[in-house]
Amino acid sequence: MMKEVKGISASKGIVIGKAFLYLVEDIRIEAKEKDSLPFKEKKKILEKAIENSRKEITDLYERTKAEDGEKEAEIFKAHLLFLEDPMIIDMVDALTKQGFSVAASVDRAFEENAKKMEQMENVYFKERAKDIRDVAERVIRHILNKPKPDLSSLQYPAVVIAKDLTPSDTASLDRKNTLGFATDMGGATSHTAILAEAFGIPAVVNLKHITEAVKNREMIILDGEKGKVIINPDEDKLKLYREKERALKKEKEKLEKTKFLKAVTKSGKRIEVSANIGNPKNADAALNSGAEGIGLYRTEFLFLDRATPPTEEEQFEAYRNVIEKFDGKPVIIRTLDIGGDKQMPYLNIEKEANPFLGVRGMRLCLQKKDLFKTQLRAILHASAYGKVRIMYPMIAVKEEILQANRVLNGVKEDLIEEGMDFDRNIEVGIMVEIPSAALTADILSDYVDFFSIGTNDLDQYTFAADRTNQNLTYLYQPLNPAMLKLIEMTIHASHKKGKWTGMCGEMAGDPEAIPILVELGIDELSMSPQKIPQAKKIIRNL
Repeated sequence: MMKEVKGISASKGIVIGKAFLYLVEDIRIEAKEKDSLPFKEKKKILEKAIENSRKEITDLYERTKAEDGEKEAEIFKAHLLFLEDPMIIDMVDALTKQGFSVAASVDRAFEENAKKMEQMENVYFKERAKDIRDVAERVIRHILNKPKPDLSSLQYPAVVIAKDLTPSDTASLDRKNTLGFATDMGGATSHTAILAEAFGIPAVVNLKHITEAVKNREMIILDGEKGKVIINPDEDKLKLYREKERALKKEKEKLEKTKFLKAVTKSGKRIEVSANIGNPKNADAALNSGAEGIGLYRTEFLFLDRATPPTEEEQFEAYRNVIEKFDGKPVIIRTLDIGGDKQMPYLNIEKEANPFLGVRGMRLCLQKKDLFKTQLRAILHASAYGKVRIMYPMIAVKEEILQANRVLNGVKEDLIEEGMDFDRNIEVGIMVEIPSAALTADILSDYVDFFSIGTNDLDQYTFAADRTNQNLTYLYQPLNPAMLKLIEMTIHASHKKGKWTGMCGEMAGDPEAIPILVELGIDELSMSPQKIPQAKKIIRNL
């Protein structure tokens, strides 16, 4: 009998095929398990398990890098860091010395660190707990000699059905025979989802009990567009979805012809379509997707996963790399946007009860002026190599712009004295992501060259709903009249002063939102690279 199960879309696409059930034997570790092995013997067992795990992770890194690029492979660099984290290894040693078994010691030490990640407010760090557990399971399986089933060589083209897939599982998937995958667990922001999208594998996650509902080799339809799985479809449903599958393929072929065209409406309104990127390695994907510039260059990647802040030279090279690739096209570099929800020991950020309402973004930069000055020096230096714009995040009131500009002007004076070449008339804008900024856009527009609306946070602050809280997802309403009024106010205020307004939140790439934004007068839309071709097509048909 046909059955439909609803979940969350992790990667777009429609596939039809037989199910392959990936059921892994659970490893049950008794947390208080002890044994009488000498510490030296335990240390040898641990070192061998770590060495075997290191080889496997390194192989995954090399394979992913060769097939999909450095960006996707970086996940496994993080796995190697977790594997060799001295704090975790010291904790394992301490537990084994107390008499606990090697497996129990590894389980307890890694789990304690995973729970610390889960307690953080930021969804990115919460998802990293899954990576820590992935590494721990790999080590424990080597200790107990209980390897996982092999996903790298499927016997037939299949939709993989699993309780969950770790990033390692996803990276090891047989690319030739894996049509897609569906899991009981998982979220749209997990590394597994990110990898699925990067690999072009349609995926639906958080289906609750899909492993219990599907039998091995049973025919299923995986609809990554709507986030659902249809089990044992009848002939009418199969016919319908085969037509949808063909239509999607044709649509992709058409989009390939559109992506390098300019986004101009039939009435002649020109919209600049740009890309959001998180590091220099994303620049090629942005260019290949038809990006007309970078509307949001997130610089946080330079500051994370390290013991000290990046030097001016490191930052300069990272910025110049992208600027030169875009060869005169605008690159908007957002200054550091981190805060109490992202723990970086070298910044000594105090833990806050409500970090999303705390010291983050520009508030932090104005408290850590040396850090801010170093970044501004690097951006200004890089501005000699192309068209660069600076963007301040988390601006609530004009005083923050004035303070930031005073620091910027001071840095400019220093560089002039040093004889350094840079764009002395560099444009400066702000993220409009706090309702107070939108409501006073007519005032703030006197102090900036442009606005860029960050709809993810603007929605969060407008509806007082943490966007990482799964119980409040219904309050993510970018097309709500309250949001549209704030957006319209911002656009009109900038135009009145001869300035322009862009958008770099998720709403910018939403097919349903794009026509409304164009009608409201938006000048630029910036989104993830893969969404650019469709956005251009929509605009050209308006």
